[in-house]
Amino acid sequence: MDEKKTIAILGGTGQLGPGLALRWAQAGHHVIIGSRQADKAQGVAAELNAEFGQDLIEGKENAEAARLADLCVLTVEQTAHLPALESVKSELQGKILVDTTARLSFPDLIPPAPPAAAKIAQDLVGASVRVVAAFQTVPAASLRKNFNQPLDSDVLVCADDAAAAETVMTLAQDAGLQAYFAGALDKAIVVEGLTSILVSMNKYYKSRHGTFKVAGIPAKKHA
Repeated sequence: MDEKKTIAILGGTGQLGPGLALRWAQAGHHVIIGSRQADKAQGVAAELNAEFGQDLIEGKENAEAARLADLCVLTVEQTAHLPALESVKSELQGKILVDTTARLSFPDLIPPAPPAAAKIAQDLVGASVRVVAAFQTVPAASLRKNFNQPLDSDVLVCADDAAAAETVMTLAQDAGLQAYFAGALDKAIVVEGLTSILVSMNKYYKSRHGTFKVAGIPAKKHA
């Protein structure tokens, strides 16, 4: 991607956020780690900068991170999904929100009932926010390991806005992943179900790196 963006990773101190932050910083984007507590976000940002070897990532409270960003990525635990959205609703207006939430029921891991988490987010934040569902099936542990290398994992992207989907697929590519458009936002419920299957498989085979790949569809370069 020629145009570099300021990306806020809201709730970015958990498992998925740090790996995405390192990969997008590597690609030249300005990354802000967001958290409910600014000091926690700053601590994780400092840790990632040390890992990266440069001070390219900063940490701020979620609302401030969202306000400063061109695009926001929500990576909170599923129990924090609605509270996090409520806390940054005004700062998200006019922007793209990438919702990575996959609701998992432990210990049985039964796929969730519709609507999709991203559809719930869209209804909550309103039509001026373009919500895109993505990154649910990407293994967080693999993202952070060897973050400067491509990852053999595909991203399924669901959105009602084609331009927003294209932007997110390009960002996935910047992170060393291949992305595929998987349909409208309502279809993200299927991706959540696939995530429950993937977690079950990883548990059965004692792995943290299992993922899904798309076969039979030529990869497309997004720019």
